[in-house]
Amino acid sequence: MKKRFISGIVATAILIPTAAFAAPPLIEILTRTSMTTEQIKSDEVGNAALEKLYSAFPETKSFEMVNASTVQDVQTSIMLREKGGTGKTITLHMNSVSGTIEHVIQENWEPKGKPLMALTDQEIKAKVDDLINRMYGPIEDYEFAMESMDNPDQKTWMLNYSKKGASEPFYQVFVHGNTISASRIGGEAAPSNAEVEGFFTTNGKPDYFADAFLNDAKLFALLGMSATVLKEELAKGNSVVEVAASKNVSKQQVIDVIAQTQVDAQIQGEHHGDAPTGKTSNEQMLKAVEPKVLHVIEHKNEAPMKK
Repeated sequence: MKKRFISGIVATAILIPTAAFAAPPLIEILTRTSMTTEQIKSDEVGNAALEKLYSAFPETKSFEMVNASTVQDVQTSIMLREKGGTGKTITLHMNSVSGTIEHVIQENWEPKGKPLMALTDQEIKAKVDDLINRMYGPIEDYEFAMESMDNPDQKTWMLNYSKKGASEPFYQVFVHGNTISASRIGGEAAPSNAEVEGFFTTNGKPDYFADAFLNDAKLFALLGMSATVLKEELAKGNSVVEVAASKNVSKQQVIDVIAQTQVDAQIQGEHHGDAPTGKTSNEQMLKAVEPKVLHVIEHKNEAPMKK
């Protein structure tokens, strides 16, 4: 597995202040609004997520809710902490439209004297397996890869769980310190001839966030260019919107194509085991993903690449 972050509608860019890694630089943080415990419990998505958590980890029924919020009807987040000052917390981030639990973050569930990173590789994998099994379902049929990340600040492991034949992981997990940060990111295989990495760069290095949005065969057909040519145009400092304009393609046409692809992938993912908590129309799902698409297609590389 390549050392990169995989993204899409289920791995939103609005990641989460408490996550193991900050949101990719090319995405600005959208407005986050606090929610009360009562609001979460009366919210269909929030209440369903709590019920799922309580079923998976019964001990969390006694935890107190220390933080809850929503991001512009795109993402709903809940953080619960064990009473008594132990620091044991669990955080859930849900797609506000589909109800899918996109991210689960366990912090300080191991004794301070023997944190996660003090365990063997096999023991770490067992902890991650248990979290995924409880929150998402059996993973016996998934292929597995584990590798150390190039993180100078602290030792970090990345674990990928992929469906057989898929080019990208279905679950991606980061383990560092005493934290497990797991994401359900889809992982449907993309056509190999349409996959290009690092459409944008940050600090001189590839920023992979936009790849899942821009590796879209329908987008390439709309623009009348290959993925490689689009990457070359972006490397010159152009945005996708500007590239489209040069082809007499409107911003809305680009949004519509990418958003529909992302929604189609979300629906396909639900058919593979993540059923939505309520009936959601195609139009509602498109509206939810459009802000993310807009950020990607309006973004420009930090500076044109030098020849």
